[in-house]
Amino acid sequence: MLTTTAGFDRIGDENAFAVLARAQALAASGRDIVNLGIGQPDFRTPDHIVEAAVKALRDGHHGYTAATGILPLREAVAADVHARTGAEVSPGRVMIVPGGKVTMHMAILMFGEPGADILYPDPGFPIYRSMIEFTGARPLPVPIREANGFAFSAEETLNLITPETRLLILNSPANPTGGVTPRVEIETLVAGLARFPNVAILSDEIYGRMVYDGAEHVSLARFPEIADRLILLDGWSKTYAMTGWRLGYSVWPERLIDMARKFAVNSYSCVNAAAQFAGLAALTGPQGCVAEMVAEFDRRRRAIVPALNSLPGVSCVVPAGAFYAFPNIADTAWKAKPLASALLEDAGVAAIGGPDFGVYGEGYLRLSYANSLDNILAAIERIRGFLERRNG
Repeated sequence: MLTTTAGFDRIGDENAFAVLARAQALAASGRDIVNLGIGQPDFRTPDHIVEAAVKALRDGHHGYTAATGILPLREAVAADVHARTGAEVSPGRVMIVPGGKVTMHMAILMFGEPGADILYPDPGFPIYRSMIEFTGARPLPVPIREANGFAFSAEETLNLITPETRLLILNSPANPTGGVTPRVEIETLVAGLARFPNVAILSDEIYGRMVYDGAEHVSLARFPEIADRLILLDGWSKTYAMTGWRLGYSVWPERLIDMARKFAVNSYSCVNAAAQFAGLAALTGPQGCVAEMVAEFDRRRRAIVPALNSLPGVSCVVPAGAFYAFPNIADTAWKAKPLASALLEDAGVAAIGGPDFGVYGEGYLRLSYANSLDNILAAIERIRGFLERRNG
């Protein structure tokens, strides 16, 4: 009988994909399903980006590239990071990777081992905890609280650091809550981290260009005092509607970039060449497409929050970033995961139960408003009907 080894019995999952598969199966059977579960823009990748990939293929870019990515794309990433954050980034510290998760894997594998502590946001992206547990390190959740606008608390975070802490994972704007941590909290955190010079930081900023109502995305790259231990995670999936292209990037400290390169060499070799040319066109081409998508997400955000607040037993704070609402469903008398399952099976609405994002996610659902406004409003009415039928 085969048995798993090397910690694979500790590895977790991302239930959003399980919900997506079930929603697709129900749709294939003839059910009418509105999917607010998956975090995927409903826009097409902009035409000029697609055409750049087509041209790259026609021009013969069919082979391997450098494990770190083609130089023009790394230069474009460095220029873009500088333009948005003011940070001076050498292209030699940039890794082009097949999606954001790869940077998480690299960073957590570098610092995670039995006896080490890694801090991560909870509720947060489930792969953080999954990979921490895989390495044998101890996962220490940083509570992300509704009372704090779903921003992390610098004081609470700093108080959780132990002598065994090797890595701190941060995410703002945040998945699944849509929370954006304000500048004062980030500045307080950075100042406090001076007391812990051996703690590395992984800052997941994949939603950095999706902020609303004057909220400010304050990148950790803005702070030179932590540049020698900061790993910046970003990419194209959300900003340019390129989820299926599997294209991301990370910026590494000088002392870690060669380890990241070796990880690439030993696993995926390099990123698809044509996709890299598409990424170059995205960063260096017109940015109006980004502004249009964010404006549409904002329109949907302004609709979904009051609609959720009109539901019996539901309350929802206004998310300041990303494209997720994280309504509180504690007063519906339902636990989150059973409610999410019932909504899919009985009402035809795909949503994700808060506990899929951590222990502090109980009492919440994640709803993505990266779907059309018509579908969002239809989903809310289905949820209303379900709650009135089952709780009335």
